[in-house]
Amino acid sequence: MTDVSPRLTHLSASGEANMVDVGGKPATTREATAEGRVVMAPETLRLVVEGEAKKGDVLGVARIAGIMAAKRTHELIPLCHPLALSKVSVELTPDDSLPGVRVSATARVSGPTGVEMEALTAVTVACLTVYDMTKAVDRGMRIEGVRLLSKSGGRSGDFHAGEPA
Repeated sequence: MTDVSPRLTHLSASGEANMVDVGGKPATTREATAEGRVVMAPETLRLVVEGEAKKGDVLGVARIAGIMAAKRTHELIPLCHPLALSKVSVELTPDDSLPGVRVSATARVSGPTGVEMEALTAVTVACLTVYDMTKAVDRGMRIEGVRLLSKSGGRSGDFHAGEPA
């Protein structure tokens, strides 16, 4: 991994927030994967898996919501650059051991800046969509463990998260 100075890149020398100038950086292939989970009552998970939620196909709608969110990250996070994403995938996996739904998202781009925020945004919005579509039967659900799992490309090199704390 390349040595990167430990400073906040979105702050000017005087401490003002600003968008980083990536105009002089080379375009490279960059990819990031994030994860999160929605913990719910076993009965709520059963409704999701069996397609019996009143609002419809929870997993399908959450997948599309996550993809759409990744594409609009720059509109939601003030200092993110608009990116021409080449790939966004969102996977939602029911898990009886939680009980709940595990969500993962991968974003890819060929460009001068990374896609970590796009992957994290996709996961977060997919989790929020699961919550929204099932909150009528389970207001005690929890969204947990949203984090970056890995990223590749760019000057700072690759990153792979360890086990969650």
